[in-house]
Amino acid sequence: MDDLLKYERDYWQSGYSHIAGIDEVGRGCLFGDVVAAAVILPQDLILEDVDDSKKLSAKKRDKLFDIIMERAIAVGIGFVDAATIDQINIKQATRRAMKQAVEKLQVRPDFLLIDAEKVDISIPQLSVIKGDATSQSIAAASIVAKVTRDRLCQGEWDARYPEYGIAVHKGYATKLHREQIQALGPTPMHRKSFMRNLFVEEQTLF
Repeated sequence: MDDLLKYERDYWQSGYSHIAGIDEVGRGCLFGDVVAAAVILPQDLILEDVDDSKKLSAKKRDKLFDIIMERAIAVGIGFVDAATIDQINIKQATRRAMKQAVEKLQVRPDFLLIDAEKVDISIPQLSVIKGDATSQSIAAASIVAKVTRDRLCQGEWDARYPEYGIAVHKGYATKLHREQIQALGPTPMHRKSFMRNLFVEEQTLF
């Protein structure tokens, strides 16, 4: 776990006290918002089992989510919807969600550790490749973003469009999801820009 504090310790020792880790989830989905989280943890706090959210079971993520929300100095969450993603593209939408997450922090960070991205904000920052596997702060943000989005998929979004199986596939391009889009058409929460080439392969078979 000490390895996951390497970046944080380097910047704590350089005089930065409130370091925010930032990550997103839902970037590759066909449906729903891209969700980003920013998390500021206390200096030298070690959270056992925190890792890239994709490597953790849903049960473990839920448990860690509660711990992070309890122990964090501040947490901010940003959302950018499908219509905006179609308008400005997923990369810019991801950056916008990350900026929202930072702006929603109750305590202003003095340094940002970001998973493989940049945020358009006047705060010193470092883009970390595979940051969710190498920084505890970014990993914590990945867990908060993932649990937040999954709960929307399993609750509000699935209830709104129950025929599409959102609770099961979370908006990703599974066989079931593609079949339901073909049968029923896209909803207003589907990302139209992601579907232009979605069924090309199937169409060429006929």
